[in-house]
Amino acid sequence: MKVIYERPRSWANKVTHYCPGCTHGVAHRLVAELVDEMGLVDKTIGVWPVGCAVLGYDYFNFDSVEAAHGRAPAMATGIKVTNPDNFVFTYQGDGDLASIGMAEIVHAAARGWPITVIFINNGNYGMTGGQMAPTTLLGQKTTTSPLGRTPQANGFPIRVAEMLAQLDGPAYIARVSLDSPVNIRKAKSAMRKAFNAQVRGIGFSLVECLSTCPTNWKLTPVESMERVRKEVMPYFPLGEFKVVEGVL
Repeated sequence: MKVIYERPRSWANKVTHYCPGCTHGVAHRLVAELVDEMGLVDKTIGVWPVGCAVLGYDYFNFDSVEAAHGRAPAMATGIKVTNPDNFVFTYQGDGDLASIGMAEIVHAAARGWPITVIFINNGNYGMTGGQMAPTTLLGQKTTTSPLGRTPQANGFPIRVAEMLAQLDGPAYIARVSLDSPVNIRKAKSAMRKAFNAQVRGIGFSLVECLSTCPTNWKLTPVESMERVRKEVMPYFPLGEFKVVEGVL
């Protein structure tokens, strides 16, 4: 029988710890497929965050390291400088990247060093109980904004992709969504371009992925997908925000 769909070689045969309906698993699958398809299995080093994806190193069959909270871009830069022939990526949530790690991601992008960042935006600190994150929407209720986020008390949500795209260093910046098969295919295409930016030595790349958090959003998996489309995308529009020649 002809095999048309199978587990990527780089994805370990293990059950993940993610909640039902969480799209971290979708993002993991896309990373694994691209690592396989681009022949990077034996060259890849993943840098994993503090947050929901803290155990990411256990789900892939390539080398991985664990970074302190928010420090993944700094660690990835050091790894890439000392191992320039390796493919180095970070995988980070919105609390890890856009809060405690904001300085690290801004300066990594400004340097333009060829590392790749997969940024999961689910609008809260998922692992620690659903606290407000830099990407929490206005009016959204969390454990630390029980009445809803307000600009007066909490400031505005940060659009990371648009912000980093203003810097000279990045080669590719995009925002995608993991809410539907069509958008998942587009997400893979964007991630491939981000991988190309590094493989071809062009520069820093980041793909922001709008993701779900049914547990902390207190919604079903289906309702969570609908929320991404109806509430999250209007504030965080999908698209490519910077594309340097040679990435495509």
